[in-house]
Amino acid sequence: MWEAPGSRIAAMGHYQPGEVLTNHDLAGLVDTSDEWIRQRTGIETRHIARGESVTDLATAAGGKALAAAGLDPADIGLVVVATSSAIDRCPSVAAQTAGRLGIPAAAAYDLNNACTGFVTALATADHSLRAGAARHALVIGAEKMSDLTDWTDRTTCVLLGDGAGAAVVSTRQDGDEDGDAPGIGPVVWGSDPARGDAVRLQDAWQPRFRQHGQTVFRWATTELAPVAVEACRRAGLTPGELGGIVTHQANLRIIESLVRRLDAPQAVVARDVAVSGNTSAASIPLALSKLVEERAVPQGAPVLLLGFGGGLSWAAQVVACP
Repeated sequence: MWEAPGSRIAAMGHYQPGEVLTNHDLAGLVDTSDEWIRQRTGIETRHIARGESVTDLATAAGGKALAAAGLDPADIGLVVVATSSAIDRCPSVAAQTAGRLGIPAAAAYDLNNACTGFVTALATADHSLRAGAARHALVIGAEKMSDLTDWTDRTTCVLLGDGAGAAVVSTRQDGDEDGDAPGIGPVVWGSDPARGDAVRLQDAWQPRFRQHGQTVFRWATTELAPVAVEACRRAGLTPGELGGIVTHQANLRIIESLVRRLDAPQAVVARDVAVSGNTSAASIPLALSKLVEERAVPQGAPVLLLGFGGGLSWAAQVVACP
């Protein structure tokens, strides 16, 4: 079985608000249609948080992951929340979430790397645990993209949704019952700031999501497959050995194009974008948590995580399915 030293994802959890916004609902707001949205994005529905904050979403997902891991809140030494939609700057969403979950004295901070945020946060947590800064970390991707949506812009309002996904990351040490379990592979990450304005949050005091859709589409479908292949190589695998692939859930056409280039016939591919829309930093943990809940990927099987988006930024790594 594939193994990596250091840390591992011990458990997952996710949360989505109860309100579902369909393509037909959006057709009543802007000049669009269910057929137009499906053809161009693959999205059918998305969840919208009314009266819930980013911290509410993060706490709900984090609490489920903590319960699934069977840990006491006091066991968590690090809390990282990946988000680009938080209104509160200080205290951070991570600090507020730790307080609500009863985590007493963890290091806590927010990380903003847009749609790449969760994979970036997972890598930094992995590095911290490898360095001995903590034994257990709670890593969350949480977004309330509806707060950033221009509901008069038909090119972007059809894309975005709200939600959160969380992972408990634990060290693997000699003598542990799960000490031989596979873990988290090396990260491949970077950015292209020269094209950073292709995805942006515009206007400081009332930010709105904007993007150059064609620029992002061409970049994602032509330049990111080598990043994924390199992440597999660093983990000692070929794409053909993957049990699952979870990319950022931006657009179904992007996902399908990337998967075709990877030649991974055995991999279960996450297509949660169809029912959740683009939830930015929440999209990868949300989709992975659902695969784990459904047992769609065998426990321990290698899963490629590939985040990409605002910055333009990217991050990829292979992890063992918890």
